Amino acid sequence: MLLASLQIDDLLRLEAQLTPTYLKAGDALFDDGELLSDAYFPATAIISLLQPADPDAYVEIATIGSEGFAGVSLVLGVDVTPARAVVQQEGWSFRLPAVFLKREFSRAGSLQRVALRYAHSLLGQVAQIAACNRRHTIEAQLSRWLLTSLDRSETADLTVKQDHIAKMLGVRREGITEAARRLHRAGLIEQTRGHIVVVDRIGLEETACACYEVLKRQRTFLPHASQRGTSNSHTQPA
Repeated sequence: MLLASLQIDDLLRLEAQLTPTYLKAGDALFDDGELLSDAYFPATAIISLLQPADPDAYVEIATIGSEGFAGVSLVLGVDVTPARAVVQQEGWSFRLPAVFLKREFSRAGSLQRVALRYAHSLLGQVAQIAACNRRHTIEAQLSRWLLTSLDRSETADLTVKQDHIAKMLGVRREGITEAARRLHRAGLIEQTRGHIVVVDRIGLEETACACYEVLKRQRTFLPHASQRGTSNSHTQPA
């Protein structure tokens, strides 16, 4: 995870301030326009960043796993977040009070370098997802969404409902239902109520739009981007 890429002295300074926190699916960590009191560094949880599309609906603009953290605004000099953060997949995360994140960032050490690199990647992800949602078919978007979630998950079994995916992509549920049915008929996924299992990842990648490859390339430049945790005893939840 991202914390594992810090220099040991920097990590040790933060250790006492990091609180292992189990996040449940659907939990709202903060809302858009809210003053940030904490940042969250996922270990096994997956967090969605959502942007209001109208007064009653949000769409997903980014996904955060162990490669990043929620609360990037804090290292960009802004204490108010422009997006809502909601837990997509339950799991462990480390909560770090904003005051300590900003204090460590100001030291210009390894946290600053890693955080800025991740902020750059996150901005790229937001831009790519915006382009994807504007240009590509629902089936291609669904395949991309499943793959990006799978990259951040510990299992091929994703606990998610179709109406949730529809809300994340900003499309009608019927469109997701039909797209998922086609993927199922093609032998790429299996579906049960509230679960989607990817059974043919290569086939799903071929179905996804080119945006997935762009997003995957962005993550390869991040330290520990492919890891779901770390063997470092300082960064493992009890």
